[in-house]
Amino acid sequence: MVHDGLELLFDGEGHRIALTELAGRGISIYGQHELVKDLVAARLATGRPLLFEVSGVRVSDVDSPVVEFWHEGRLEQLHCDILAGCDGYHGISRPSIPAGALRWYERDYPYAWLGILAEAPPSSEELIYAYHERGFALHSMRSPRITRLYLQVRPDEDPAAWPDERIWAELRTRLDRRAGFTLADGPILEKGVTALRSVVVEPMQHGRVYLAGDAAHIVPATGAKGLNLAVADVSVLAPAIADFYAGDPSGLAAYSERCLRRVWRVQHFSWWMTSMLHRPDDGDPFTHRLQLSQLRYVAGSRAAATSLAENYVGLPLERR
Repeated sequence: MVHDGLELLFDGEGHRIALTELAGRGISIYGQHELVKDLVAARLATGRPLLFEVSGVRVSDVDSPVVEFWHEGRLEQLHCDILAGCDGYHGISRPSIPAGALRWYERDYPYAWLGILAEAPPSSEELIYAYHERGFALHSMRSPRITRLYLQVRPDEDPAAWPDERIWAELRTRLDRRAGFTLADGPILEKGVTALRSVVVEPMQHGRVYLAGDAAHIVPATGAKGLNLAVADVSVLAPAIADFYAGDPSGLAAYSERCLRRVWRVQHFSWWMTSMLHRPDDGDPFTHRLQLSQLRYVAGSRAAATSLAENYVGLPLERR
């Protein structure tokens, strides 16, 4: 699904940010499982091996990486020239790097998202980011028949305390507007609480291990930039690996420096969106007024809306 805009909802009024008009392009929405299916199909089409159901995976010798794992009852070893660590925040690539070689920068936010996947058609053609006195809400979608919705909650929130009826009632309250709004509901297929945090490790490489995606950085989901940032990392790493085998190691040497410029821009945007849209638990009226001021500025200023749009659709990928 391709979207040309998004909506900021506050003070009971919706304000459309015209992404394509302001930034020159829109956004595409699809389930990450669809991306995985495409990647698996692309790999299988090459006729090269792709192993599932492996266990006991570990990495040794970051200067000449060896990946050891069990597969179909046999202990296997894979000797690598280069190890691309694309295995997520809880993967094994980053922990294989010696202690002290990486610097950590992180921030935990004082709120989380209660997210649901519902068998219900989207109630809006575009995403809705709602700022409400009871907390943030997001109306998103996975397909024309499946809706994703989120509510700001405490980080220690128990999903069991939110029966389906309470979730739908709270969503209707936070997504309501003076002109009226009908939220389509349906069976809730998934439910869970996700903490919001920012993490960056520097550098994103050590020896012959190169970290990409969540293995190197985490962004709060408010800016919708996690997958985009991972793809941006790989768009730098892949040609650098090809150049390495062609006899030019300069791209690999500069990998971390090139990626981190984008990483910190995306971190700032994601922090800014998160700080602007989430109500603090203490109900601080000063912060509330600051947030409303920022939202009104973005909604009323073409320059401010353009800045949001450019960062939201994503900065251009680096090319050779």
